[in-house]
Amino acid sequence: MCGIIGYTGNKEASPVLFEALSNLDYRGYDSSGIAVMSRVGQSIVRKSSGKLSNLKAALSNGMPKGNTGIGHTRWATHGSPTESNAHPHTGCSERVMVVHNGIVENYSEIREELIYQGHKFGSQTDSEVIPHLIESYLAENYSLDEAVRFTAGKIKGANVVVVICTNDPTRIMGFRIGNAGGIVVGYGDDEMMLASDLPALLPHTRKIAYLSPKEMVSITPDSVTYTDIDGKNLLKNPSHVPYDTFSAAKGEYKHFMLKEINEQPENVIDALRGRVLFDRNEINLEGIPFTDDEIMDFERVILLGMGTSLHAAMVGRTWMESLARIPSEVDNSSEFRYRDSVLNEKTLIVSVSQSGETADTLAAMEKAKQQNVRQITLCNYPGSQATLLSEGTILIRAGLEISVAASKTFVCSMLGLYLFALHMGHKRGVISDSTLNELLQELAHLPDMMGTMLRNQEPYEILARQYCRKSDFFYLGRGINYPLAMEGALKLKEISYIHAEGYPAGEMKHGPISLIDENMPIVALIPHDELYEKMMTSVNEVKARGGIVIAIASEGDHDIKDKVDHVIYIPNASKNVTPILMAVPMQLLAYHMAVRRGCDVDQPRNLAKSVTVE
Repeated sequence: MCGIIGYTGNKEASPVLFEALSNLDYRGYDSSGIAVMSRVGQSIVRKSSGKLSNLKAALSNGMPKGNTGIGHTRWATHGSPTESNAHPHTGCSERVMVVHNGIVENYSEIREELIYQGHKFGSQTDSEVIPHLIESYLAENYSLDEAVRFTAGKIKGANVVVVICTNDPTRIMGFRIGNAGGIVVGYGDDEMMLASDLPALLPHTRKIAYLSPKEMVSITPDSVTYTDIDGKNLLKNPSHVPYDTFSAAKGEYKHFMLKEINEQPENVIDALRGRVLFDRNEINLEGIPFTDDEIMDFERVILLGMGTSLHAAMVGRTWMESLARIPSEVDNSSEFRYRDSVLNEKTLIVSVSQSGETADTLAAMEKAKQQNVRQITLCNYPGSQATLLSEGTILIRAGLEISVAASKTFVCSMLGLYLFALHMGHKRGVISDSTLNELLQELAHLPDMMGTMLRNQEPYEILARQYCRKSDFFYLGRGINYPLAMEGALKLKEISYIHAEGYPAGEMKHGPISLIDENMPIVALIPHDELYEKMMTSVNEVKARGGIVIAIASEGDHDIKDKVDHVIYIPNASKNVTPILMAVPMQLLAYHMAVRRGCDVDQPRNLAKSVTVE
């Protein structure tokens, strides 16, 4: 998660920027930079690869002087973590300076347009098109407000952008489109600030406001103006946050789980940074220790996990077979560790443990290690026991997850497995360069697709009001979405204490259908894929027996409305990406049901965040 800070006021900006970036250090980064501007419009930009200490060392002869500035810590997406690719970025005239978090989905076409106009680029990033685009509008005699607003309307994807310009040296502008992180506005005494997260602001103010998607803000030391990206003025009433770390960390959300669900578009960006090189059509998984020849030699993959991680592994099994064409199986870690499994040097173990400390998964990994089986792990924390047992690690980069029920760690685990399957498939010659390009370009749209689903949560509140007192639920899915049905049922059980079961839809006629009646809600995962008609058969069987059907369907599927009781739509996507999108409605339905029932969402009874004992 990129760290962003902006300050304008009476203080020297540089120390404020550095302090704020240090407070955002937990977000992780591979380069950093600041831009500072004096009241007469003289600007200095300084950047460095590596840690913030490298940037400070580069400025050991003196901090840039000025009362307005922006700072940034970056995880690479487009372009490697070099000084030239670090933020802030400037346009040709160096009048405009920008820091950015997100993915500009249409950056290639914008870049080509700007090059045709005579603009010259100095980095490999998608971010650099933003200051050039703003400058192009300024050259047409538009105001800074108009230039930034037009730029917000031009770029596509989930993005957060903060801008300063020598034309107006005490002003900072920011906008948010989609759900890539956020902007928190901090109100001070004769000073104003913008940041990507609350900890950057708390040393200076407790009075804050949040920017929503499709909104812009303009601040000076003594004023703030909010508009939408069409220029319509907005009124925001700032709130006061208490000076207690726990409450402050929750920000504008009632529960950590809801905050973490809403962070997922940004988490997806973080999981892609530096790994998917969109400009070079490459996947760069830094934790994979295998040579190309070793990848070709694998004849079998076993994926291990427990709970939510097991469901992610189940999805990963499907990807590994379809994309890499390696026979694959998935196993519950607690069962695998006690079974006399047949393993050899051509077997690859892939373990999934969000904490990296799950006792049964560690025991299964130890068993594999004793038999000299090759293995990698996916987890959220470097240095955990799982990373020490495995040969290689794919860090899922979900950030700190406080709520006991996993949400963003599940999505990031699936995304890590998907990238690994793509990597394996490409190295084995199953996926061509052109196919890989198509699949990677779809991933560039994934944060915005997830953000679209998070914008309107009213349908889940309506369903919760109507069905929160039901005692039983079924979740049905087929193929790659069957594990999502299991995950949806698990979430409902975990936090709302409603009995729920996830089933492959084809299994219904083999017993469970006897439970269907007018008191049994069925959540049917029915995207428009090759198993759509099969799923519709199961839906019709449920309706024929009086069951209540809540369908999770693809956008544009209007026919299904007449065949079920409720429909929630997910964006159209390939069958590979659909399960990642399916996670969002599974989480939101469980969350709103739990809230409606008055349950302790973040700390459900009898559960712990990490199961470190057998």
